[in-house]
Amino acid sequence: MQKIRVGIIGFGLSGAVFHAPFVTTIEGYELVKVVTSTNAVKVQQKYPSVQVLSTTDELINDPDIDLVIIGSPNITHHTLTKQALQAGKHVVVEKPFVNYYSEAVDLIKTAEEGNRVLSVYQNRRWDGDFLTVKKVLESGLLGEVNTFESHFDRYRPDVTERWREQPLPGSGIWFDLGAHLIDQAVQLFGLPQTIFAEAFPQRQNSKTVDYFHAVLGYDKLRVILHSGTIMKKPGPRYQIHGSKGSLIKHGLDPQEDTLKAGGLPGEPGWGKDAENLYAEIFLEINDLNVSGKIETLPGCYENYYQGILKAITEGAPVPVTAQEAANVIKIIELGMISSQEQRVVTFE
Repeated sequence: MQKIRVGIIGFGLSGAVFHAPFVTTIEGYELVKVVTSTNAVKVQQKYPSVQVLSTTDELINDPDIDLVIIGSPNITHHTLTKQALQAGKHVVVEKPFVNYYSEAVDLIKTAEEGNRVLSVYQNRRWDGDFLTVKKVLESGLLGEVNTFESHFDRYRPDVTERWREQPLPGSGIWFDLGAHLIDQAVQLFGLPQTIFAEAFPQRQNSKTVDYFHAVLGYDKLRVILHSGTIMKKPGPRYQIHGSKGSLIKHGLDPQEDTLKAGGLPGEPGWGKDAENLYAEIFLEINDLNVSGKIETLPGCYENYYQGILKAITEGAPVPVTAQEAANVIKIIELGMISSQEQRVVTFE
C-alpha cells in the first residue's frame, strides 16, 4: 500500500508533541515536510529525512502531499484549512477547529465539494480516564446521572507572552481547554439544551480568558465544565453522581507528559495510569454501601491517526467529524454570549 505522505504546518507543542510522533510511528504514513519559522533545527535533529519549508504555500501546493496537518495558531486555522482543501489535500486541524461557527460551516462545505477528509484533533476522546468514565456510564452502574463535573485545572499564575495569552480571536482557555471538555461532554450526553457560562481574565495583567465555569443543561442533568489557571492543588478531574452511586477521579491522562518526555506510542507502559489515581466508586446495593476502585483503561491517542488512515484509504468513518467539531465551536460561541450577557442561552 502506498503511504500517505504528510506535511505538518507548525512545529511547536502541537506539531512536535501531538502529531509528529504518531505519523512517524504508525505504519501507512510518511512525514515528508514541515513548515516552521523557529524550529527548523529541532525538526532536522529529530527527523533528518524530513524537508523543512519556510512558507505554507510551498507545502499546500506540493502535489506529492496527501495530508496536511495544521498545528499553527488558531487565528490561521480557517485560512490554511480552506487553502489546503482547495488544493485537494486531506486536512487534520488542531483543536479548536476555527474561531467562529460560520468558518466551520464554510470549511465543511469546501471539504464536501472536494470529497476530502476533514477532521479536528480532539485527542482527549482517547484519554484513559475519559474512556473509563464512558464505559462506566454505558454500564449503568451509577444509575441515572444527574450531575457530571469535569475539571481541567492548572497552576500558571504568571501571564506569559505566548500567542494563546494575547488578546486575539480564539485565544484563552475557553477555546483551548474548553474545546476538550465540551467535546467530551457532547460525546457522553449529546448536544445540550442550554448553556450558562462565566469566562473572563482572572490573573493580574491577564489579557484573555484564563478562567471559565460553564453549565450545560439537559433536562434534569447538569454538566459542569470548569478550568482555571490559579489552582495550586487541583481537585478531582471528574465527579459524577447518579441515582445508584458516585464516581470520583483525580489526575490527568499521562500521554501528554509521556510525549513531552520523548516517549512514543507502543512503548511499555504507554497510556497507563498510576494505580493511586484509579477512579473511586461509591455504590448502594441492596441497602449496602459499597466502595472500591476502577482500574483506568489505557489511553490511546494513536487510535485517532489510525482512524484517519482508514478514512483516507478505505473510506471508513472519520474519527472526529468536522460537524462534531463545529458543534463545539457553536457551544463556545454561545458560552461567550452567556458570559457577556450573564444569562442562560438556548442551544439551537
